[in-house]
Amino acid sequence: MMAVITMYGPMERRSPERPALALLDLLRAYAHDCLHYGSRRRYVDMRGVPVRTQYGINYRRATGQSYSAADQRGTPHTRNLGIVMEGACDREARAITRQTAERFGVTEPSDALGALSFRDVTGTLTEGDAGRAVDLPEGEEQTRYAAALSGYERGVNRRYSRFLDEFAPGEGGECHTRLLAAIVSGDVRVLGAWLDERHGPGTFTGLFRTPGYFAPLA
Repeated sequence: MMAVITMYGPMERRSPERPALALLDLLRAYAHDCLHYGSRRRYVDMRGVPVRTQYGINYRRATGQSYSAADQRGTPHTRNLGIVMEGACDREARAITRQTAERFGVTEPSDALGALSFRDVTGTLTEGDAGRAVDLPEGEEQTRYAAALSGYERGVNRRYSRFLDEFAPGEGGECHTRLLAAIVSGDVRVLGAWLDERHGPGTFTGLFRTPGYFAPLA
C-alpha cells in the first residue's frame, strides 16, 4: 500500500494546481521515504512476537532500552540517532529534488508561501526563513503549514547540519555520505573508523550511547 500527498491540491484535474511545485513536493517526500524504507532492520523473536532491535544505525534492546537518548528540548545540536538518521535521509532527498529542479529549470516562485515551500524541498532555506514562516498572510491553513515546516527545519535539518559542522568541519559531504551508507547497510564500522580517525577511539559510542542502554529494567 502506498500514499503520496502534496499540499498543492488534487492532481487528477485537467489543469493541476501548481504542477511544478507539486512534482518537487512529491519527489522530496518519495525520495525521503524510500531511504527510510531501505534502511536496515533487525528483529528478534520474543515469545513469538517480533521485536525490532535495529533500524539503520539506531539500536534498541529487546527489553526496550534505546541506544541514544532524546535531545533536551530546544537544544540546537543533536546526540540522538533518530534525528541524525532523519536529517541524513532528508538532506539526501532534498539534494535529489534540488538537482531535479535545476535540470528541468524549475525556479523559485515569487509568492511568499511558494518561495518558502520551494526552498524547503530543495534544502535552500535561509536562517531568516524559519523566523518569518509563521507570519505569512495567505491564511490560517497556510500559516499552520509554514509553522510546521519551520519547526521541522529547526528540529531536524538544522540540528543535523550542526552535527556535521561539529564533527566533520570541512568534510560534511563525506561524513554525510558515510552516514547514509551506514544507515542503509546497518553497518557502522566504516563510519565509526572514519570518526575515530578524527576524534579518537570510540567516538560513535561516546557520542550516542546513553548510559541506560545496558541498565537492567526496574
